[in-house]
Order: sequence, then structure tokens, then C-alpha cells
Amino acid sequence: MHQTFDGKIAVVTGAASGIGHTVAHYLAERGARIVGVDLNEAVGELMTELPGRGHHGIVKDLTVPAAAGEAITETVSRVGVPQILVNSAGLALLDPAVDVTPERWQLTLDVNLNGTFYMAQAAGRVMLDAGYGRIINLASQAALVGLDQHAAYCASKAAIVGLTHVLSLEWARRGITVNAVSPTVVETPLGKAAWAGEKGEKAKSEIPVGRFAQPEEVAALIGFIASDDAAMITGSNYVIDGGFTTV
Repeated sequence: MHQTFDGKIAVVTGAASGIGHTVAHYLAERGARIVGVDLNEAVGELMTELPGRGHHGIVKDLTVPAAAGEAITETVSRVGVPQILVNSAGLALLDPAVDVTPERWQLTLDVNLNGTFYMAQAAGRVMLDAGYGRIINLASQAALVGLDQHAAYCASKAAIVGLTHVLSLEWARRGITVNAVSPTVVETPLGKAAWAGEKGEKAKSEIPVGRFAQPEEVAALIGFIASDDAAMITGSNYVIDGGFTTV
């Protein structure tokens, strides 16, 4: 079926690059007006390059608790009340568990978990008033399995799945669905660089389908969850990992 998001406003964090930018493009191509939130100061210009018109970029550091509320306030005043939130901003700082510094642990949680929660909370408030919303949180296969040198990352992504369960439960009767998407390695420019060479080939060999995910595949899944067709789906964690976590 052909999805359309005509008349919908979608807030996408991490929209300047990677999965976030691909999701923003996917939704814009299908009629949504995009509000991209990113630390990258080029996000405003990047949003103007998306298909369609009326997009808007907001430069915010989501490790600052107040930033999420400010981003949603600006969204409402400049574009309108959002119907969709995609929490895609994230980072991976890899260290053996015994070597993780307090600073790198805290930064991982601040970006991946705290930023996701504060954005969901701020968007949830206006969505609850409107009686409609679709919130999709980017988790990871790392939420389900242990990965070497990923202590902080795995902890943050597992927490996102737990948070998704709670928000979905609290908001289901008021028209808001909240779901998570958990990809394997995704071949964004950053993903390709991080998993190049022998390391990447070994990782691919451990995935039953024998490859990494494409950002467009993740965007298509998010697009379905964000659509009206998915109204009965909430509190779920969609794993898109080529079967890795099943073996």
C-alpha cells in the first residue's frame, strides 16, 4: 500500500545525517512537513533540500534537558502541532567495560536515553492534548544482546525499549502509539566507516542474511509504524537485524 503523510508534521531528531536524515527524506517524499532537530548547524539548510515545502530545522543540544521542550515549542509556533516524532539522535562510544570513563558513560546516556525521553515527554504533552500521535524510538539490536565494548551503548538502548513500554501503556487510550525500532549495523556513511574491512566482513558473516541493513529499509519500517495503518500497534520493539538476535 502507498503511504501518505499529507498534512502531517513530523519531528525527527538526528535529522542532519544517517538514519535520521533518511527518515526525514522518506516522510517528506510522502507529503509530511519535517522539523529536523540536530546539533549540526547545517540542519536548517538540509531541511530545505528535502522534497516538498514548509520544512524547518532546529539546532539543539539534546543533552540539555530543557532543549527538548524548546524544540517542541518552536515546532508548534513555527510549523504546528506534530503528529509524528522519530527519536533518531544517538551515538556509540565503544570501550571495554573496565575502561569506560564516567564522562563517556554519562554522555552516552544523555544522548541516547535522556534525549529520547525528554523529546518524547515534550512531544507527548502536545500530542495528548491533540488526541493523536506516533512516537518511534530508535533502539538497537544492542538492546537485546550483549556486544563487545558496548556496555554504555547496550545499557542505553535496552533502557529505550523499557521506556517505550511505559509510554505506550500510559498513552494508548489517548490516541498515542509508542514503538521502538532496533536495527543491526546500518550502512550509513558513519556505519560504513566504522565497520569497514575485516571487522565488517566478520560481523556480516554472523548475520543470517549475510549483510548489514540499508537506511532506506529502516526508514520504510518507521514509515509504516508512523502511518494510520499502524494504529493498533503500540509498545512493540521491531527488530530489523537480518535474524542476528534469533541465533
